[in-house]
Amino acid sequence: MIFNADKQTKEDLGIFSKGKTNSVFNIFNKTATHGGSSLLKEMFEQPLSNSQEINNRSNLICTLAINNIEFPYRNDLFDVAEFYLSNTDSRSRINLHEDNLERKFKSLTGSDQNYKHIKKGAESILEILYLTKEFVNQIQEPTILERLSFISEPLASILKDDAIDQVVSLKRNPKLNYGQIVMCDQAFRFTSIALIRKLLSQIYLLDVYITVGRIQKSQNFSFAHAKESGQSDIVIQELFHPLLEKPVSNSISISRSHNIIFLTGANMAGKSTFMKSLGISVYLAHMGFPIPAGYMTFPVLEGIFTTINLPDNIGMGYSHFYAEVMRIKKVAESLSRSKKIIVIFDELFRGTNVKDAYDATVEVTKAFSAIKDSFFLISTHIIEAGETLGNSCENIDFNYLPTIMDGNIPQYSYKLKKGITSDRHGMLIINNENILDILKN
Repeated sequence: MIFNADKQTKEDLGIFSKGKTNSVFNIFNKTATHGGSSLLKEMFEQPLSNSQEINNRSNLICTLAINNIEFPYRNDLFDVAEFYLSNTDSRSRINLHEDNLERKFKSLTGSDQNYKHIKKGAESILEILYLTKEFVNQIQEPTILERLSFISEPLASILKDDAIDQVVSLKRNPKLNYGQIVMCDQAFRFTSIALIRKLLSQIYLLDVYITVGRIQKSQNFSFAHAKESGQSDIVIQELFHPLLEKPVSNSISISRSHNIIFLTGANMAGKSTFMKSLGISVYLAHMGFPIPAGYMTFPVLEGIFTTINLPDNIGMGYSHFYAEVMRIKKVAESLSRSKKIIVIFDELFRGTNVKDAYDATVEVTKAFSAIKDSFFLISTHIIEAGETLGNSCENIDFNYLPTIMDGNIPQYSYKLKKGITSDRHGMLIINNENILDILKN
């Protein structure tokens, strides 16, 4: 089973690039190979929902990073190898009986393009095999070997294949003769092609894990620890947004007994950034990847739904309010099928009048409060809704992001505090920008 996140959620959290903006994926997309980049994209598309798989992946990446394991291959080898392996037409096979004067003449004049491509591809695969053998020997140290067995054992098994072992036993020579190229080509493109493709897949996996481990160290990320669903609260310390140059960190705990966080704060106080930070960390944690935080434990969930940057749907004739209603309906349907998700809503019902927004926020949040196995993070400007909910729901935890006034100028700490704020500075900001004076003149 995979961890579900729909298109809207991925766009809200900035998981992938949209236009020219940066993305969470781009933070990690520094692999040495194109195959590694493609595999990384697959991992981002399909987070995990099994605690053992998540923790195993985290531990493996961490082990590679701690032991400073470097990617032992030249990236140019793989483009040549992939192009070479893409042609398995038996008519392109070369044979020993073709080693005659005509072929030698074509080789000398450079007119034998088929042989030229085969030779270059076979030599690339052979060099990859030599480097693989050296790498497997390098990680034979007992303290490392056991924890890297997921990489070393498949690689060593491939090297033991009879056809592959025969060519790897060749003396490492940059100028192989025709007979040796024939032997290599027969092994790589025909006899053992499935194993060669498996080898490349394992190398791309190694590329991804080494890259992610390097990013973890350079970005000051940490690894979260997954627990079985129902056995843990969400606890995150020193959480920050990974795409900000100078982020402010916060700590948050969403417990089973208080599984709804109700967040208030003035405009520009940092509510949306905090909600995105939490969503990104939950998403990366379910991938087994390092997170932008100092510490995190979490129960394995089945998905995440966010509504942070919800657009109108002009094509379907939806107003912003109706788009919000349909989004909540989709979340409700998901909750009816599976009650182990996290829901993040930024400013519920901002697309309607204050009275309807108040009523709808209160009633929807009350309905959420009856669902104990999921987690909810809801922000609003309507502080009266928070006061009403505080008197009717025992499982809501109230937090706010404060505004500190410096005369008429609002300052923001971006540090989370307990309670409900009464900060409202919309008109103050409008007056500070002299908008009314500009309009009068």
